[in-house]
Amino acid sequence: MVAKFANWLDERVSWRQVWDAIFLRKVPKVNWFYTLGSATLFVAVNQAVTGILLTLYYVPTPDHAYDSVQYITTQVPAGWLIRGLHHWGVSAMVVLVVLHMLRVIFYGAYKYPREVTWFSGIILLLVVIGFGFTGYLLPWDQKAYWATTVGTRIAGTPPLIGDYLLRILRGGEDLSAVTLARFFGTHVWVLPATLMLLLGIHLYLVIRIGISAVPKKED
Repeated sequence: MVAKFANWLDERVSWRQVWDAIFLRKVPKVNWFYTLGSATLFVAVNQAVTGILLTLYYVPTPDHAYDSVQYITTQVPAGWLIRGLHHWGVSAMVVLVVLHMLRVIFYGAYKYPREVTWFSGIILLLVVIGFGFTGYLLPWDQKAYWATTVGTRIAGTPPLIGDYLLRILRGGEDLSAVTLARFFGTHVWVLPATLMLLLGIHLYLVIRIGISAVPKKED
């Protein structure tokens, strides 16, 4: 019964070709450093799952944000674990992305024909940093408030466009309910959509072009 359904579905969507291209493709002999990309993807899935669970209880308003985070941590079953996984997951994700890119540089995997894969990876790093920056404000405690005040002030230092960037980030002169709503919306909608798009392109290029083998020493 399962085989018949699999054949029926394959005739219509050719899922076996997709399966073979992803899971049965030839991979050169590599080492453990090549698992950094997969580890980063695993942490990204963790961030998505725990982030969705957190939004079920989090309230993005100045008068309820802090209380909702405390409620998640102390009252929701396993809430402390979910929040902890999400909190430390973004730090792990930044570290893994940086290590992954250092591996690419060290092995020269950014060269032809993988330049576009490399460029998409650079943008993905910026998106991951954006996740950390926008998510830091959401607990709305003293540390988050003043750290974001400093961070947005740094973004406002460039000449000519500095004040404009500062107003875009804060939604005004100072941090307010608009800032919190703007950071929350960016954190749960804009950046995830960007991440999924770039991650799809990145993975497609990795599958389409393949990964580079470990450089061999010349005799």
